[in-house]
Amino acid sequence: MEEEKGALVQSLIDVVNQIASIGDYSCAVKKEYCNLSRRLKMLISMFEEIRESKEQIPEETVKALVSLKEALVLAKELLIFGSEGSKIYLVLEREQIMHKFHDVTARLEQALSRISYENLDVLDEVKEQVQLVLVQFRRAKGRVDAPDVELYDDLLSLYNKSNDAAADQDVLRRLAEKLQLAGIAELTQESLALHEMVSTSGGDPGAIFEKMSNLLKKIKDFVQTENPNLDAPAREKNLPPCSSSGQTNTDRNHKTPVIPDVFRCPISLELMKDPVIVSTGQTYERFCIEKWLEQGHGTCPKTQQTLSNATLTTNHALRSLIDHWCDANGIEPPKRPSSSRPCKTTSAFSPVERAMIEILLRKLTSSNPEDQRMDAGEIRLLAKRNADNRAAIAEAGAIPMLVTLLLTPDSRTQEHAVTALLNLSICEVNKGSIISSGAVPGIVQVLKMGSMEARENAAATLFSLSVVDENKVAIGASGAIPPLVTLLSEGTRRGKKDAATALFNLCIYQGNKGKTVRAGVIPTLMRLLTEPGGGMVDEALAILAILASHPEGKFAIGAAKAMPLLVDFIGNGSPRNRGNAAAVLVHLCAGDQHLAEAEALGVMDHLVDLTQNGTDRGKRKAAQLLQRLSRFVEQQKQAQDQSQQLLSQAQQMRPPSVADAVVDS
Repeated sequence: MEEEKGALVQSLIDVVNQIASIGDYSCAVKKEYCNLSRRLKMLISMFEEIRESKEQIPEETVKALVSLKEALVLAKELLIFGSEGSKIYLVLEREQIMHKFHDVTARLEQALSRISYENLDVLDEVKEQVQLVLVQFRRAKGRVDAPDVELYDDLLSLYNKSNDAAADQDVLRRLAEKLQLAGIAELTQESLALHEMVSTSGGDPGAIFEKMSNLLKKIKDFVQTENPNLDAPAREKNLPPCSSSGQTNTDRNHKTPVIPDVFRCPISLELMKDPVIVSTGQTYERFCIEKWLEQGHGTCPKTQQTLSNATLTTNHALRSLIDHWCDANGIEPPKRPSSSRPCKTTSAFSPVERAMIEILLRKLTSSNPEDQRMDAGEIRLLAKRNADNRAAIAEAGAIPMLVTLLLTPDSRTQEHAVTALLNLSICEVNKGSIISSGAVPGIVQVLKMGSMEARENAAATLFSLSVVDENKVAIGASGAIPPLVTLLSEGTRRGKKDAATALFNLCIYQGNKGKTVRAGVIPTLMRLLTEPGGGMVDEALAILAILASHPEGKFAIGAAKAMPLLVDFIGNGSPRNRGNAAAVLVHLCAGDQHLAEAEALGVMDHLVDLTQNGTDRGKRKAAQLLQRLSRFVEQQKQAQDQSQQLLSQAQQMRPPSVADAVVDS
């Protein structure tokens, strides 16, 4: 008990010390949070006295201290929130923040009120100090200082304006000063904090983030326009003050070119120096996203999607575009951080090849549909030619761009994009990048709505990606199976084969088998088995063999009256088809229901032949079936003999009939 008491009190001291170490608070909550922190620091003396005391603490007081610890932890989180969180968020959501503040202070006051101070072995002045804290909490209950109305109104007016609406320069100046967002470091920290706070809020992170992020962007643009050299390296600040036109760099009329949004990191809102792609397909400045991940986040800051992995892939295409834009605007391209690791495969390609690929990718971002269509087609052909091209195209950052084009309304561009992804997926290392770029929903959409060629290539892409076991689960959950079954029914011969191979591969995962049966695949497979000149018998039997192991599959195959066809394939099919048909029968005949029908159709002679002339798998399946059928036939014979014997006994024991009595007389 003494050890438990010591641990509890020490934990209380630790929490208060952590609270004491929290830095300055945002102007939106400064006074309330400073008062709360100051009051809690006054409790340290009581905790230290209790720790040193040899007297036993009453049980009721122990319970009160446990409640106090829980309230202190909540207070610490609240205070950290007010110190490191987004200043913009704290102003606009002040009412919600104050509601949490009142809830925490009420819990602290309630826990302190339950402590039996008269039974504690602490100095009287310490008791008086704690009583003072308790009185201050009671007086402060429900009371807060008036917010900075001008600051709130300024932020709200900017928050509610459309993205392209001109903002009042005086408003922006006041906001930058009051929120202390006059430097790049402060702006970057604010952006990081905004991402974190919005992602952990209980509201609508997407809508909130977009509007607050745009608001912060306007403030940052204003700050950088007012101070053009704010984020320039020292070596740039020492450049001669005159430009080639004779104007000074500090000329008030000189307009700094507006950085395109696509070139800005969504976190820092700065021009990206080393853009990298995360598993959701979004691009960030390497330093910012690394910091985000180091803080323990497992989500994409912009989309809030869970990151499937922490891999960061250099976006070479975007880097090239940024360099091109800087050159066109007379700005020195951003210097790459020395810690940035070059891709291992870069040296394998000539500058000409890399330049050609980057030019193609640059045009993919064009707003001209014709350019997109042509360049997607070029990338499709390049990716088809050889493994080196596939590696170079993926390394250049093409995959996320192609994924975006999957949803384009132009059917030909859509077809090029999905086929390019198919060709890229041949390279094993690209499969993970395609999945992590969020390609599967787009591929499924093409499979549902695209042209026949696009649908066929979408099916082939899903097959290629599903070679990786974990991808089978994701693809099956994406809704891909029903459109694959549809393609299996209505596609060209090539489309049917692509759909069949994809379905077979997906059904290796047990969880996809039921989905495939429920999508109506069994009637389609039965039709393919009897389709004259269809050429799909091999694929149909292979899928039936894998589905028969699932209860729903077994039931559906039995209900489709498949037995005569299966027996015929065991007797007359190719070695592979004989083995698959036997595998289906092994599952169907697990009970007595179908054994009699199979035996009546003459399957036993076929099975004897298969055990001698089939493939290894066919021989095993045939042997299993023969054993099962032999046991069934023997049981049936025994039952028949027993029945005959009972009938004979019954006849011997029956009483004489009237006719017999007449004869006797």
